[in-house]
Amino acid sequence: MTTQTEAGKGLLAREFATVLGGIHRAARRRVRRELGLSPLSGSQVELLRLIADRPGIGVSAAARELHLAGNSVSALVNQLSTHGYLVRETDPVDRRAARLSVSRAGTERLARWSDGRAALFEELLADLPPHELAAIEAALPALRRIADRLTEPSAEAPGDDPDPDPDTCDVDAV
Repeated sequence: MTTQTEAGKGLLAREFATVLGGIHRAARRRVRRELGLSPLSGSQVELLRLIADRPGIGVSAAARELHLAGNSVSALVNQLSTHGYLVRETDPVDRRAARLSVSRAGTERLARWSDGRAALFEELLADLPPHELAAIEAALPALRRIADRLTEPSAEAPGDDPDPDPDTCDVDAV
C-alpha cells in the first residue's frame, strides 16, 4: 500500500482543485454557449435551485438557507423575476411577506441546463477507453464523499456568498 507524503498530498490537492475547477468552468461555458443561454450569477443559480427544491419559501428563509443578507436575496429575486424565472406571490398569512416559486421558464431553463450537461458529459465519456471509464467510476464514491463534506453546515460560514464568481452558471442547474 502506498502512502503519500504531506508534500505529495498537497500537490495532489492542488492538481485536483485545478482540474475540477477547469472542468466546471469549461463545461458551464460550453453548455451555456450550445444552449444559447445568458449567464446567471452563482447566487442567482443557488437561489433558483433552492426555490425549485422548496417551492413557497420566503425571502427571509432563503436568505438564512443561503447565508446571505435579506436585501441581497431580495435583489436576486427581483433579477430572477425580471428574467421570468421566478413567481412572487403574497403570503396569505403575512401579507407583507412573499412566497417564491419557479416559473415555467425557470423550470425549463433548469431542465435544459441539466439535460445539456448530461449530454456533454455523455459525449465526453464515450470517447474514453474502458480502463479510464472504470477509473472514473471507481472514483465516484470518494468524489461523492468530498461533495457531501463540502455541503456540511460547518463548510460555510454565515455571510459567505455560495459562489462569488459573477460568471458562474452553476454545475447542475441553469
